[in-house]
Amino acid sequence: MRKTATEQSGRIPAQPGPREAATMQAAGVPLDADAVIPGAGPSTRPGERPTVRLRDAGPDDAPRYAPEWLELREGPDAAARATDLLDPLRIRLANLPGKAGLVIHDLGCGTGSMGRWLAPRLDGPQHWILHDRDPYLLHFAAVASPRSAADGSRVTVETRRGDVGLLTPDVLAGASLVTASALLDVLTREEIDTLAAACTGAGCPALLTLSVAGRVELDPADPLDEEIADAFNAHQRRGALLGPDAVTVACEAFSERGATVRLHPSAWRLGPAESALTAQWLRGWVGAAVEERPELKERAEPYLRDRLEACRAGELKAVVHHSDLLALSRPTGGAS
Repeated sequence: MRKTATEQSGRIPAQPGPREAATMQAAGVPLDADAVIPGAGPSTRPGERPTVRLRDAGPDDAPRYAPEWLELREGPDAAARATDLLDPLRIRLANLPGKAGLVIHDLGCGTGSMGRWLAPRLDGPQHWILHDRDPYLLHFAAVASPRSAADGSRVTVETRRGDVGLLTPDVLAGASLVTASALLDVLTREEIDTLAAACTGAGCPALLTLSVAGRVELDPADPLDEEIADAFNAHQRRGALLGPDAVTVACEAFSERGATVRLHPSAWRLGPAESALTAQWLRGWVGAAVEERPELKERAEPYLRDRLEACRAGELKAVVHHSDLLALSRPTGGAS
């Protein structure tokens, strides 16, 4: 008999409760009891590298980030992003040479949530260049892109498919800003070096948000929390990916190239209102831990069941730590 995807990956099935099911159904999320939405947890084929790659995908290359997962997390992402980094960014953008408007490259744009959050917080005309490996997500991003800036100026978009490993200063020529959300932790050291070299070579600031920090706080606590978190973090580091080490590596890569780097925490703070997201995150978090350390499965099954029951009852709170990074590269072209 052919194994299901759940059996192959070691994910632990758990039926969504009424509140979670209603929220998931409203967001278009499949209600399969075994389903872990791609992006929430391990959903790759055996031997496949579990990362968003900004390169062309083949016709049989399954999406790694489903629109439903990105929709579930968009609100908590927006609430978590560090608004304290916006003032230094605005100052830099205001001092850019020329006044024709901003050109912003959004790497791994998904469905475009970064643009929907940031464009209305910046003044002046903006042209967003949206990069992602998945044409389906690019379509969502283009259709749902914001149309006006904070001061009512026009916002336009274009979409591109490409490879972050081929990003160069020439590609970013004329760029005002590079953005990304939840991207650094699925890159390698080489890819982060390439990103830093491209941004600093072009004199372009970078706002890189919501990188996993490797720390989770659950209330009420459970003795197994720390062991699951350690196994999940190890899963994040598979195949030379940096996972929770990505922010430190990115800080070093930008700083070594003369950029001024600012960091700010950007944790998800999940309660009863975010139960659908919390439940999907829990499935993925525990599933990745079990995939990394199969010996956890026997204890992880009742752990996940109890956690999901608490989530459905509105009794579980989660703080999932992330970090936002603003890298202000030395400007070129006479900017101050």
